[in-house]
Amino acid sequence: MKYRFLRFPGGKTKAVTFSYDDGCREDLKTVQVLDKYGMKGTFNINTAGVLTDTTGFHMSEDEIRENILEKGHEVAVHGQWHKAPGLIRAIDGIQDILNGRMDLERMFDCIIRGMAYPDSGILCFLNQTTYEDVRRYAKDLDIVYARTLGYDNDQFELPTDWLNWKPTAHHDNPNILEWAKTFVQMDINKEYFSSRRPKLFYVWGHSFEFERNNNWERLEAICETLADKDDIWYATNMEIYEYVTAFESLVYSADGKKVYNPTLKELWLDNNDGTLYCIKPGETLEI
Repeated sequence: MKYRFLRFPGGKTKAVTFSYDDGCREDLKTVQVLDKYGMKGTFNINTAGVLTDTTGFHMSEDEIRENILEKGHEVAVHGQWHKAPGLIRAIDGIQDILNGRMDLERMFDCIIRGMAYPDSGILCFLNQTTYEDVRRYAKDLDIVYARTLGYDNDQFELPTDWLNWKPTAHHDNPNILEWAKTFVQMDINKEYFSSRRPKLFYVWGHSFEFERNNNWERLEAICETLADKDDIWYATNMEIYEYVTAFESLVYSADGKKVYNPTLKELWLDNNDGTLYCIKPGETLEI
């Protein structure tokens, strides 16, 4: 029996994604840098800030539409009022997520299912709230993934719990460039058989931090290190979620010699012997 591993579009072994919070005006410069290097990002918007801003901190609806959505990036929920769900009652968490989602869908006329937890998110809990409470109502509100924070590491793994999606590192992590170089240099196909899993490099932060710390060159250095690699797929958070969950929908025969793709996506599979298979929507293949 062989291991069978997901491969990203085109048979790529690795993926890179970015996630930036709050919808601040500095996101406009972040998008310019991401676009320059062919990166894709998800921008998490606390909608009350956009809709009621009198300080000029947030982007306008038009700026978000023109500079983020129309350039192939993603917009995701960050609460209506940026409330950490672990620190408030479930009813308040439900309102903040639902209203934030509904605001975004009204503003941009699209379906929004992704999220980044605001503030301290699910790192600490009060008011008898637990992660299971938050996970349950986020799922009930049709949120399919939610990024958390505070678990920086160089494991480069895909999430096992999409509602507790742990990124690789904040952009100011002192190890991030070293980890990025390690990630780029990895040749997954030369790893031990059971270690040939797909890998993900996930960067997050707040764009205003670059301005505050006067270190925009850091974002340039991260992107430059990760850019233009033949074995890397550059994708938004939702693109990664949808591809991975589609792959997990593949149907195998009992003897494992046939595989059927019931989804609408073209999916790539590594049969762990150096053979790549591209399985088209609705197709059944011998493997």
